[in-house]
Amino acid sequence: MSHQRFPSIDTTKEAHSVSVKVLRLSRPTLVPQYPTAATATPPTPQTIPSSLPASLAYQTPHASNPDPFLLSPILNLPASFGSAYVGETFSCTLCANNDLPPPSASPSNSPSLSTTAAASPTKSIRHVRIEAEMKTPSLVGAAHKLSLGCPPTEGVDLAPGETLQRLVNFDLKEEGNHVLSVTVSYYEATETSGRTRTFRKLYQFMCKASLIVRTKVGVLGGVVAAEGEGEGEGEGASKRSSSSDSSSRRRRRRRSSSGGGRGRKWILEAQLENSSDETMQLDRVDMEVREGLVCRDCNWGVREGGLGGPATVQKPILHPGEVEQVCFVLSLDEERPAEAVDGRIMFGVLGIAWRGGMGSRGFITTGQLGTRVV
Repeated sequence: MSHQRFPSIDTTKEAHSVSVKVLRLSRPTLVPQYPTAATATPPTPQTIPSSLPASLAYQTPHASNPDPFLLSPILNLPASFGSAYVGETFSCTLCANNDLPPPSASPSNSPSLSTTAAASPTKSIRHVRIEAEMKTPSLVGAAHKLSLGCPPTEGVDLAPGETLQRLVNFDLKEEGNHVLSVTVSYYEATETSGRTRTFRKLYQFMCKASLIVRTKVGVLGGVVAAEGEGEGEGEGASKRSSSSDSSSRRRRRRRSSSGGGRGRKWILEAQLENSSDETMQLDRVDMEVREGLVCRDCNWGVREGGLGGPATVQKPILHPGEVEQVCFVLSLDEERPAEAVDGRIMFGVLGIAWRGGMGSRGFITTGQLGTRVV
């Protein structure tokens, strides 16, 4: 974890017998592999060696290779905390360790060692408990109580060298500074007395946006005017007829552009930009419409096994900085159309799900989307 603050809240200055470690859980990454360099001339059966040294896959003009040895495993564990993004699930393991030395197995014959052992009484650690909270930017003076993946207990007794481990999962839903608060309490017992001790550690990290969503709403369709011209008697009648036809067409066009009528339709366009440092594959983009509206999906998912499309469709893959555009056609329900409130019709929310490079899942939703009815 990063940025540890306020190591202890215990008023006692004596060192604690229990320590805590917080490790973030994340999926491994693929190690880059170097292909073998191609030869200038095509090989023949006589020139192909029985085996090629793997070092030929990496060429460098230097006398020695300053990079790590390339014959590494396929998977690589993260070397640092990494980045946290909105829509992902933040997972970590909390470990409370009993740091007391194990008791001596055999009695010592030395008088000095016996005096030292008598001066320091034997301690035992009982009722160890771990609690965790997450402070987010939207909560001022409060925090989310985190579940540790197990039912609450009165505590666990730890022998010297043993560890109490708990898992924490938290869905990241907003950008900004997050603080993970870990509180450990335990009972330190001796042969003659005991005391309850508590300490807390805070771990701070920054959560960044994974997807940038830009939306635009427009009116779809219009009334097609008749192409024939009316016949009149004389030149003046022809001019009056053409002017009246053009004015009626303008009125129909205005009614169509303003969304008037029960058959009005809108098109919702959204641009999805990958603002993270990792490649992602869009799993699904759904429009959750409100009551009184009908939505038609115009994206890649509608062709899977239907509408004359192929049985399987390649889902979009977004590299860092790339953009994918999606659209939906929204219309009023003919039986129970939605009504405008304060001159606006609210469509609903847009839900976006994706997978990371190693299959990690992410999901975000936008706020309420709508348009103003003129």
